[in-house]
Amino acid sequence: MKGIAGNQKRGLQVGSVIPCVDNTGAKMVEIVQVLKYHGTKRRNPSAGIGDMVLVSVKKGTPELRKQLFPAVIVRQRRPFRRPDGLMVSFEDNAVVLTTPTGETKGSDIKGPVAKEAAERFSRIAATASTIV
Repeated sequence: MKGIAGNQKRGLQVGSVIPCVDNTGAKMVEIVQVLKYHGTKRRNPSAGIGDMVLVSVKKGTPELRKQLFPAVIVRQRRPFRRPDGLMVSFEDNAVVLTTPTGETKGSDIKGPVAKEAAERFSRIAATASTIV
């Protein structure tokens, strides 16, 4: 897992309920914890594109519900700046369920994936249909 260049804006907080865009059976997930986050006292942890988070499945198949899974954020609505100066924002927020090592659980990802997440996790880049 490589780092992301530049100062990334974190657009999703702990407690955010966002859709899961792979074919694992999970529909809506809630962010429970941001992994590898080092924050400040009294500040809510937040996550951005390419960050690995721990999520709880809120809507989906009964086998997946009420369980914790690692996931990677592949889209966020909050605009962020790329190192070349381009501002990028997506229409929605989205995550993909993964294993703790970064392998995708599903075999298909619906919709575009941010270039930052694809560069950081090679298996997400391999299963993504489009990379923006």
